Amino acid sequence: MNEVRIGIVGISNMGLQHAQYIIRGEIEGARLAAVCATRQSTVDAAKKELPESVAGFTDYDAFLHSGLIDAVMVVTPHYTHPELTIKAFEAGLHVLVEKPAGVYTKQVLPMNEAAKKSGKVYSIMYQERANPAFVKLHEMIENGKLGKIRRIVWIETSSYRSDCYFTSAPWRGTYASDGGGVLLNQAIHQLDTWQWLFGMPQTVQAFCEFGKYHPIEVEDEAVAHLRYADGAVGTFIASTGDSPGTSRLEVTCDSGKVIVEGRKLAFHKLKIPEPEYNQNNDKPFGHPQSVVTTVEYPPREGFLHPEVTQNFIDAILYGAENQWDGLSGLNSLELANAMVLSSWEGGRIVSLPMDAERYYSQLEERIGK
Repeated sequence: MNEVRIGIVGISNMGLQHAQYIIRGEIEGARLAAVCATRQSTVDAAKKELPESVAGFTDYDAFLHSGLIDAVMVVTPHYTHPELTIKAFEAGLHVLVEKPAGVYTKQVLPMNEAAKKSGKVYSIMYQERANPAFVKLHEMIENGKLGKIRRIVWIETSSYRSDCYFTSAPWRGTYASDGGGVLLNQAIHQLDTWQWLFGMPQTVQAFCEFGKYHPIEVEDEAVAHLRYADGAVGTFIASTGDSPGTSRLEVTCDSGKVIVEGRKLAFHKLKIPEPEYNQNNDKPFGHPQSVVTTVEYPPREGFLHPEVTQNFIDAILYGAENQWDGLSGLNSLELANAMVLSSWEGGRIVSLPMDAERYYSQLEERIGK
C-alpha cells in the first residue's frame, strides 16, 4: 500500500474541516475517498465543497464495506464513537476517532478490546499533545531533567461559553445527548495531556458545579485534587464561566519549577536541586537560587489536527510509532468520569481504575430524570 484511502463519518463542522486539509494535500500518503452522514442533505452539502471523486453515503455499513476506503475518521457525536469504531474494526479498517473516545468508560472498554483484536492502527484526535511547549515538557520529564515531580497545578478556564452557546442546539448541556460538560467537552484536551505527561493518579477527589453559570444539567465548573502513588499531588481547575480566563500549567519538582502558558515554557531551574540544598544549607532563611530559561514558540498557521492525522497515516504505511494511540483515550475519559462521580457522591475520594459500572448506573439515573 502506498496510499491510504480515508473515509470520514460525520461530515459537518469538524468533519468537514478534516476533509478540507486532506483534499488540500496536507497529509502525505492520504486521499479522501468517501464521506458518510445520516442525512442525505448533509452529504449533499458537504460534496459541494469536495472533489467529485469523493463518494457519499448515508448507510454506514455500506460505507464500511464499499471497498473504497482503508481507514475511517469518526467525527460524530460523543455517544456514537464506540459503536461506529467497533464496526469499522470489524470491517477490517484502521480508525482515527475524534475526542473523547466516548462518554463513559464502560462503553470504551469494549472499544479498546476491539482495537486490540483487529490488529489495525487506532488513533485518537488529541492534538494538544502536538503543542510544542507540551512536547518540550514531555521530553524534559522523560529525560529526567525535572527530577521527582512534587505538585501539578493546571488552571483551564479559557473556554468561556455564554448561555446562547448552549441554547443554540438542544443537545448541548444535557446528559442524554452531550454526556457531560466542561470536563468532557472543553477541558478533555488538558486531561489527556495531563495523563500523557504525568501518568494516571491513584485517587481523585473533585467538587463540580452543575449549571452554576448556565441553564444546563452538566458540570460547568470543576475543581479536582489528584494524588499519585509516589506522593505527588495535583490540582485541576476548569470552567466555562470565567472571562477573562486562564490557561496555565505549573509543575513543581526537585529541580525547580516549569510554567507553561499557551506556547510559552519557562523553566525556573535551581542551581542546586532542592533536596540537596535542604540537606546542606546552614542559613536559617536561605533558599536555593534559580536560573530562568524561557522558550516561546511562534503560533503556527491553521490548527494542530493534521499532525495527528499524518502520524496516523505514517503508522499505517510505514509502521511509525503511533503517538496518539487510541487506547490512551480511556485515561482522559476516566479522569473526567472520576471527577464527576466524586462530585455526585459529595466529594468522595475515587480510586483508579474507577468502578465503570457505578458511574454508568448514576449517569443513566440522571438521564432518566
